[in-house]
Amino acid sequence: MNTIQQCGRYPPSDLSPFLALARHRSFRRAANEIGCTPSALSHALKALEERLDLRLFNRTTRSVALTEAGERLLVRVAPAFRDIEDALDDLNELRGTPVGRLRLNAARASAKMVLLPVVARFLEAHPKISIEIVVDNDLVDMVSEGFDAGIRFGEVIAQDMIAIPIGPRQRSAIVASAAFFERYAKPTTPDHLRDLPCIGLRFGSGRLYAWEFERGGVELSVEVDGALVVDDQDMMVDAALLGAGVAYTFEDQVRTHLQEQRLVRVLEDWCPYYGGFYLYYPSRRQMPATLRAFVDFVKASGSVS
Repeated sequence: MNTIQQCGRYPPSDLSPFLALARHRSFRRAANEIGCTPSALSHALKALEERLDLRLFNRTTRSVALTEAGERLLVRVAPAFRDIEDALDDLNELRGTPVGRLRLNAARASAKMVLLPVVARFLEAHPKISIEIVVDNDLVDMVSEGFDAGIRFGEVIAQDMIAIPIGPRQRSAIVASAAFFERYAKPTTPDHLRDLPCIGLRFGSGRLYAWEFERGGVELSVEVDGALVVDDQDMMVDAALLGAGVAYTFEDQVRTHLQEQRLVRVLEDWCPYYGGFYLYYPSRRQMPATLRAFVDFVKASGSVS
C-alpha cells in the first residue's frame, strides 16, 4: 500500500492530503483529520508535488502556506470535493439517524457563551455525529477552509450566507474592579471614558475596536485609550479583574463576577439589548444531513430569550 493510500480517508485520492493541509496549515492537525501520521502526510504531499512538478506549499519550521500554484489548485478542487462529500452524504437519508462530522468556526466569546451549551445538548441527542469547533476571532472563508458553519454577529455575516439566530439576545457591559474605582471616578457618560485608562481590543485585521453605546435613540462610538491592548475578550476581563482598566465586554461573560462583586458595572443605561449571535452557513444545493440536523436542533431549541 502506498503512502497516499495509508492516509485512509474516503474518497481515496492524493488530493485529500492536499486539501486537509490547505485547511489546517498544520501537518499535525491535517494528519489527524485524514487518519495518518504527519510523516505519511508529508510523503504524500511530496509525491504529489513531484508528480505535478510544482511546489504547492511553502514550509518552514513555524508555518505552512500555500504557494500561488497551491492557491489556484485549491480554488479549483475544493468545490469538486464538496460535491463528492454531498453525494456521499445523500446516503445518510437511508439511515434512521445522520452520521458524520461537523466543523464549526466561532469567535472565542461566542464559542463559550452560546455554541458550547448547544453543542453539548446536540451531541447527547445525536451520538453518531461528531463536532470539531475551531476558535478564530477573524472572519474566515468557510468554503475554502472546510467549515460547515460558523457563529458570528449578524452584521458581520456576508449577504450570500444563510443565517439563523442562536442563543439569547446579548448586551454589552462596561466594567472594572472595585479597587480601580477607588482610584478613579466612575464615568457617568460614555465620553468620560476618554479620561480613564481603558483596556483596548484589537481585531486580527489590526483595527482597534471603538466602543459602541446607545440610549434613547442616540448612538455613540468612543475611541478609548489606555496602556493595555489585547486581542481576546476573556483576557480583557482577566485584566479588568486585576485592576488594569475599564473593559467593554458581554454581560453574560461577567455576570458571575458582578454577582460576586469582583467587578463593578457602570454606564448600564447606555448598554441596551441587541440581536445576538447567528449560526450561518453557505447556501448550497444539498445541505449535509449532519448540518441539517444541527440547524433543525438550533431552531427547535429556541434562539432568542
